[in-house]
Amino acid sequence: MGFRVYNTLSRKTEDFAPLKEGEVGLYTCGPTVYNYAHIGNFRAYIFEDLLRRHLQFAGYRVNQVMNLTDVDDKTIRGAREQGLPLQDFTAIYKKAFFDDLKTLNIEPAEQYPAATDHVPEMIELIRILEEKGYAYRSEDGSVYFSIAKFKDYGKLAHLDMSGLQAGARVAQDEYEKENLADFALWKAWDEADGEVFWDSPWGRGRPGWHIECSAMSMKYLGESFDIHTGGVDNIFPHHEDEIAQSEAVTGKPFAKYWMHCAHLGVEGRKMSKSLGNFYTLRDLLDRGFTGREIRYALILTHYRQGLNFSFEALLGARAALARVDEFRSRMRSTAESDRISPAEAPDWVASALKTFSEALNDDLNISKALAALFELIHDGNKRMDIGSVTPAEAASVEACLNEMDRVLALLEPVEAALDQELLDLARQRQEARKNKNWAEADRIRDELADRGWEVQDTAEGPKLKRKN
Repeated sequence: MGFRVYNTLSRKTEDFAPLKEGEVGLYTCGPTVYNYAHIGNFRAYIFEDLLRRHLQFAGYRVNQVMNLTDVDDKTIRGAREQGLPLQDFTAIYKKAFFDDLKTLNIEPAEQYPAATDHVPEMIELIRILEEKGYAYRSEDGSVYFSIAKFKDYGKLAHLDMSGLQAGARVAQDEYEKENLADFALWKAWDEADGEVFWDSPWGRGRPGWHIECSAMSMKYLGESFDIHTGGVDNIFPHHEDEIAQSEAVTGKPFAKYWMHCAHLGVEGRKMSKSLGNFYTLRDLLDRGFTGREIRYALILTHYRQGLNFSFEALLGARAALARVDEFRSRMRSTAESDRISPAEAPDWVASALKTFSEALNDDLNISKALAALFELIHDGNKRMDIGSVTPAEAASVEACLNEMDRVLALLEPVEAALDQELLDLARQRQEARKNKNWAEADRIRDELADRGWEVQDTAEGPKLKRKN
């Protein structure tokens, strides 16, 4: 079975067929770098990473572009409040974003274009839109897209255009679904923009948010490409506006498939700072959870279903990963007893990998894929208990887990995920024990316990294990 995806544009599940055989152009909406990304953002980025990894697992070469929105209403306002130049302000959150990607084991995209580096391309698109009659200038020197001129406007969000008020305009970058109005392509400079402006045929100003993604996606992926993703909140107005302005310029379909992930709630409620349930990745790390555990919790539910995030779910992720680690260690010990290459996978192993692959081919059915993983663990442990797993079969299980982890990116042993500080603490405790400094050894043990780790003293030395 080939890969099938649910296409927001058609509202149907379709067979995936890229425009160019063997290659996939993938555009993923990235962060607006005015603050630290929150876990709702990372739910989308992890879904996109799962998609990317599965496409590669299926044999495609992926060219992924993820934009960095570093000029819009929010970034300009934040820079002014902090008294920083725009580039210095956004640089803080760009670095934080890339640090967070590493923590969550999200594979880097091929391109991370920043909006401020592509303003000439945006100006050229707006010039063409004006030349073709889709754009017009307002009294203040701004340029707007006339949605009435684009006959297919609303096809992604399936909007009812009967309530359209001709000539109504909206200047802000983000607006509500009910606000069917012409949107800004170019915003004339005003005092709130401070020193943020570019010269253009329409005078000083800056691009609107929506034109940024059209310019950057087409520069790196071409006028038509395969997949465009984002959260459901991007469908309107952002993605709808991208389609309109891009197809008005080129006369060609913009993206063939549109994939959107559902909202993330926290403890059964909408995430909100006012409710005290708004979390960045750093907030969760400070509470003793690892990037691996957070990734598991955010990947657990199908991307088109709403995900309820909770600390109980994080503890469940910790327990599930501990089960994976214990099984992997058990198989690895058996395989390494002879240090031999894996045999041809027995039926129970091959079947698990086949089910895993077929599940992900079904619009990234992660629930069924993870069920295949844990069925493999259950079956393997039963066979180990009765001594029926040979070293060669154990090696084939390890190879199967490695294949699954090409997509999941979270099955590595706990030891591989430990940071250097934890390893140094374990060594310091061992040194204290050698010197019979029991008080210091106990202090370090307690510090590790506070961070969620248990020290196990073995003949090979101390080992760290996640506390359940």
